[in-house]
Amino acid sequence: MPETHTDELIGRQDEIRQLDALLQAARESRGGALVLRGEPGIGKSALLRHLDEAATGFLVMQASGAEFETELPFAALHQLLAPVADRLMALPAPHRKALEIAFGLDTGRPDPFLVGVASLGLLVETVRERPLLCVVDDAQWLDQASAKALAFVARRVSAEPIALVFAAREPSRLPELDELPGHWLQGLGESDARALLAAAVRAPLDERVRDRILAEARGNPLALVELPRTAGLSGMAGGFAQPDSVPGVIEQSFRSRLELLPPAARLLVTVAAADPIGDPGLLWRAAELLGIDAAAAAESAPLVEFGTRIRFSHPLARSAAYHAATPEERRRAHEALAAATDPVADPDRRAWHRAQASVGPDEQVAAELEASATRARERGGVAAAAAFLERSAALTISPVQRAERVLAAVHHKLSVGDFDTAVELLTTVRTDDPSQAARADLLRGRLSFVRRRGDEGPTAYLLRAAARLAATDPAWSRECYLDAIEMGVLLGGLDDVVDAVRKAPPSGEPVPGAAAVLTGLTSLVGDGHRAAGEILRPVVGDAGHEVWARRPSLGFMVAAELWNRDAMYGIATRAVAAGRESGSFHELPIGLAMQATAIVHTGDFGAATELISEEEAIADATGAAPLVYPRLHMAALRGRRKEAVELFASVDHRMSLSVQWATAVFSNGLADYPAALKAAKQAVDYGALGTSSLALPELVEAAVRCGETEVAAAALASLQERTQAGRQAWGLGVEAYARALVTEDESAYQEAIGLLDDGALVVYRARAQLLYGEWLRRQGRRRDARSALRPAHESLSDLGVEAFAERAAGELRATGEQARSRTSKASDQLTMQEVHIARLVADGATSKEVAAKLFLSPRTVDAHLRNIFRKLGLTSRRQLRALPDIR
Repeated sequence: MPETHTDELIGRQDEIRQLDALLQAARESRGGALVLRGEPGIGKSALLRHLDEAATGFLVMQASGAEFETELPFAALHQLLAPVADRLMALPAPHRKALEIAFGLDTGRPDPFLVGVASLGLLVETVRERPLLCVVDDAQWLDQASAKALAFVARRVSAEPIALVFAAREPSRLPELDELPGHWLQGLGESDARALLAAAVRAPLDERVRDRILAEARGNPLALVELPRTAGLSGMAGGFAQPDSVPGVIEQSFRSRLELLPPAARLLVTVAAADPIGDPGLLWRAAELLGIDAAAAAESAPLVEFGTRIRFSHPLARSAAYHAATPEERRRAHEALAAATDPVADPDRRAWHRAQASVGPDEQVAAELEASATRARERGGVAAAAAFLERSAALTISPVQRAERVLAAVHHKLSVGDFDTAVELLTTVRTDDPSQAARADLLRGRLSFVRRRGDEGPTAYLLRAAARLAATDPAWSRECYLDAIEMGVLLGGLDDVVDAVRKAPPSGEPVPGAAAVLTGLTSLVGDGHRAAGEILRPVVGDAGHEVWARRPSLGFMVAAELWNRDAMYGIATRAVAAGRESGSFHELPIGLAMQATAIVHTGDFGAATELISEEEAIADATGAAPLVYPRLHMAALRGRRKEAVELFASVDHRMSLSVQWATAVFSNGLADYPAALKAAKQAVDYGALGTSSLALPELVEAAVRCGETEVAAAALASLQERTQAGRQAWGLGVEAYARALVTEDESAYQEAIGLLDDGALVVYRARAQLLYGEWLRRQGRRRDARSALRPAHESLSDLGVEAFAERAAGELRATGEQARSRTSKASDQLTMQEVHIARLVADGATSKEVAAKLFLSPRTVDAHLRNIFRKLGLTSRRQLRALPDIR
């Protein structure tokens, strides 16, 4: 921040109004967040000073990112929450433990979003007394773990008296900040720039010099203050040359002042710049080790405030001080800081300083950094672990050990999304070890998948890794081949992968587990479903098999391909349990989406809604896109026209296959058979595992109704292959009513209704009854038709399968019977999230418990409850619990 400034912020009236509005909203329990963005010196810190002064009646908590702390997990969060850490005991035990682990007060691996929930809970406990302002300066240097937690909190304070303001230099490396409301600070206009320059430089300025300063500064307030300092007397007299960039101008100004210092003071400032935590005790100990009279040196050092904390006047002042030092001075500074750091209380900072002080490979320091990486990973600091390992590898002497550490660093870089660094690190791996070479290929495959670019596709790398391991580790080789098949299913090109698998040398081992799945899927592509079914059916039927624990999505799709609903549900349920146990917010949403999809097909839309809502809550909390396919399945079966049409139109083109299947089901429900025929053809022709199988009966029904008998017969034959391979009641029952449609064999309708006589298959039993009733009416057997249509309509209406229910009602009316109108359910009036909250509360959950589950604040939950009560005409939780339609 400039050392010369006016009481009034010149040219920042709009920003001041925006910040004042944020404070006022927080006073009214309408919390929010704002990220102030801009180049160095543009005025972010000055606006934060104004904010601090304007926050009358607020508790103000502050933190600041530090370039050297980006590798230390939860460093900034700990700094921000330290003033209220005494309130930890007010949190639920799991939340308290998550924060204690994150702050190094306990051992274990913290759930990153449980840390976010706990941080929100701690702040909510704080605002019971007065509103709260959280200010984070230099947010571009936040460690990633803190950034995730704070971004989570910022998205969850809309019903709380909490304001969060971040100041971030651009460009920022943190996508978490991009998800929050932001304001980009522009340079001052010419008149405002002239006013600031006049306020900063009281002495008369030559007009040409003034114009030169204004041109060089380009509206940057700090540059306007610092340029005259840099110019000196010769600049004031008429001409001076400046660095090209505004940050360069400012840094040059700071450097010019540092160059005038005596050596001892300059070295002290270098040590202060090399220490990110600003601990004066640490600084004085390091200075003593360097033989510096710290008290005397501090008196002559500009740009630094030596108080209860060591503070630089501006972030660029710290940067200028560090980079103005010679490499030898920086090395000495880090060496002294390492020696002054307690190896027991702060081993990671000590290891990092030792690494910065190293001039060449040093195995002892490399091992310390590797140990720091392990500690960071255990605390949830994956980004920190990657940084420690990267530096550890650079200091490692042994080529094999260096490759091992590089591969570990790449793995962590991938986990945190630092793909460019991961690619660069992989180019340094040189190894003759087949295992290491295979791991490198697997990592290249993952990178190719997430980046969607590269000379080779991800399956090519997986196949190469499998080939490398075939001789030395056949079990791992099979796993790689199976991963390649899963990738081929997801991305296309499955035939090429299967061809490579067929050409691979046989392992000579029996065919249990992963080997059976590999053989079965290879057979499925090459020999068809009947042959593959004999191999796959036992493994698919065992939803708890370890092969599906590693690849639940593949197992779910194979189960759908074979019409095994129990396996679909079992694999999904296990995936949900594993996701909850591990706290993985990558695995859990996938499991929830699969479980919701399996439940949708049973007609329990309330339970499915609850799962979808939880998945969407996680997506919102993590900033990820929600998994839309369970909503597509539910919209297709429920058949609510407006809801379905809007959802289908909004879905990303990558989900077009699922949309085609959903459109086919939805259109069949509406009796719009031409539309259903077109959509079902597209879904079937694509041949995707699972989806195309589910689309076949829709194609049969639509083709029969449109008179496309050959298309219907071909689709039926394909459906029979799959259902006979699976041998499950669901598939066999659906195949029976599809066969009845093609052959008009009455016994096939009756067979279908009998096979589908299971509570979990009630939707498909009702559809079979509807088709049978339609056929009977067309045969002129009105009384028999009513006997089939009546239970079909009742089931479909009770379930809320609206399009098919209306179709059944129309058929009943055609037989001369009036169908009863469907009774509106309480849940029909609520949003998906409101249904979830209502069901949880109806089951006895408190607002705090609901808040923890859905990553909300209790006050937000209470606001949702008020909306629920208003919509349903209720006044209490007891009345909500009495509603059968909710639970």
